[in-house]
Amino acid sequence: DAIMRIKADALGLRAEDYRNDRVTAPDRMYRGFRELSVAPEVIDRFYRERKLDARLTGAEVFPNQFFILKDEGGSSQSAVARCRGDRMVPLHFGSDAIWGITGRNIQQRMALELLMDDRVSLVTITGRAGTGKTLLALAAALTKVVDERQYHRLLVARPVVPMGRDIGYLPGEKDEKLRPWMQPIYDNLEFLFSADEKNPLENMMMGMKNIELEALTYIRGRSIPRQFIVIDEAQNLTRHEAKTIISRAGEGSKIVLVGDPEQIDNPYIDSTSNGLSCAAELFKGQELAGHITLVKGERSQLAEMAAELM
Repeated sequence: DAIMRIKADALGLRAEDYRNDRVTAPDRMYRGFRELSVAPEVIDRFYRERKLDARLTGAEVFPNQFFILKDEGGSSQSAVARCRGDRMVPLHFGSDAIWGITGRNIQQRMALELLMDDRVSLVTITGRAGTGKTLLALAAALTKVVDERQYHRLLVARPVVPMGRDIGYLPGEKDEKLRPWMQPIYDNLEFLFSADEKNPLENMMMGMKNIELEALTYIRGRSIPRQFIVIDEAQNLTRHEAKTIISRAGEGSKIVLVGDPEQIDNPYIDSTSNGLSCAAELFKGQELAGHITLVKGERSQLAEMAAELM
């Protein structure tokens, strides 16, 4: 509680942060990928045999971890691999267009690889504003639900945590109350559906009963099977709330948690104690989970500059 520490400092009292719920130090958070310098013949063998022994890294390797293999001699030769069991294998999904979206950088390709793999039931994606976290998750979800019909429904939810002062009571029915909170989701859906004034998003979604937008307030007690679940702004969840959400997943469901640990509006958590960071760190050793940190902003040059400077 930052405000409690400020009060203690003003009164001359010693205050210590609560460290029990922190998973690790901020500079040691799991990123989901590593760069590895190897001999050029190793890269050639990887392209030829389409596999490499994971023990080549010489360090601990986690399931679904990605490796960027670079020539130790300094040439431009490189390769991207994903850890599956005790082997490193090439990417299968990251280079294809997903609902009209393709990965603009290598980390986005890694994210699409995890999002499109049905064997990975929990995907966590972190990154600064403008790196494409929500857009990639929704594009993959629409492909899996609408096109491939691998899941019965797409469920998109966000924690109801305001930035700054709350605007207070919102009139109308539940859907009308939710609209301001879910507007970022509608913005991404409008882009994916190419909606405009002549073809508004509401008309396009009217006949699609397999897309549901919900507030996390009402998720406790539910069992959600065969659904593709996207939780946006997951950095505002506590560890307990993240556990509650993930434990709602029924048979055949996939959960994607996306967010930016550098932009937290909940005053009682920080970049290492929030539910998104905890899930990424605690599930990194599990075969059914994968994590990736997006590092390059693709929204605009101004957005990327703001993320770096402010």
